[in-house]
Amino acid sequence: MRVTQSMLSNNMLRNLNTSYGKLGKLQEQLYSGKKITRPSDDPVIAIKGMSYRTELDRTAQYKRNIGEANTWLDTTDDALGQAGEILNRVKELVVQAANDTNTEDDRNKMKQEIDQIRNQLKDIANTQVGDKYIFAGTHTDMPLYVNGVPNTNLTVDGANANVDIDVFEAVRLNVNTPGQEMFEKVDDLIGKISEALETGDVNNNGTYIGGLLGDLAAGTDDSLAGIQNLVLEKRADVGARQNRVELMEQRLDLHEVNVTKQMSLNEDTEYAATITELVTQESIHQAGLSVGAKIIQQTLVDFIR
Repeated sequence: MRVTQSMLSNNMLRNLNTSYGKLGKLQEQLYSGKKITRPSDDPVIAIKGMSYRTELDRTAQYKRNIGEANTWLDTTDDALGQAGEILNRVKELVVQAANDTNTEDDRNKMKQEIDQIRNQLKDIANTQVGDKYIFAGTHTDMPLYVNGVPNTNLTVDGANANVDIDVFEAVRLNVNTPGQEMFEKVDDLIGKISEALETGDVNNNGTYIGGLLGDLAAGTDDSLAGIQNLVLEKRADVGARQNRVELMEQRLDLHEVNVTKQMSLNEDTEYAATITELVTQESIHQAGLSVGAKIIQQTLVDFIR
């Protein structure tokens, strides 16, 4: 086959264009810090990158859910802590009222404080996170008490149901503490104490009032000691779930680091290797220019010059 000067020129131009393209791609990788700038550069890398970014977005959502879970649990813990402190004050008042040396005026004053405590406990039962009631089960839009009266719109199943939040793939955590039954017991007991302190009540005596304390070691559910134990059990359960949330938060942090590392390995430029390849390609390009200049025939213009 006859090789013409035109064929040599065209081949040289084509090879130079290819070389320029390689140089441009390598320079683009150094400037951008990425192996590819468009999906067509390497579809495999692009698809993997999309997968990693989707996973990071999902992890970010789980972290937001963790924040929501912490808010629920911290608020619940604070509310139960306040209820526990209030019940300790009730205990002090009951112990004091159980002494028959108290006058009717003394017990009336105690009754007034007990009544205020009863209202405060109802306020605690209606604790909210944002606009959601945390002790009403899945009835998060309904308070346990309306104007100091139990909310009859709450269903038993809904009030005792759990509110779950996704915190990882196929992992859901319960963040609420159904409190309708517990606060009803608290309210009933406080009501009995208030009635016992009522002036002229037949049960207005130290023996009956003291009996409302219950056995401090193992109180029944309707005694003050029993209700205090119930509140402590609820708070201990919240504490256990707070620990679980903390562990899940640490797991999410590690998962985010691992996914970010894999994404970096997949698409970030390896500068040392890319610079070495760029220098090599520049040498090849210069060699191509030199060889091309030698094989291209001189023209009349070269002689005139």
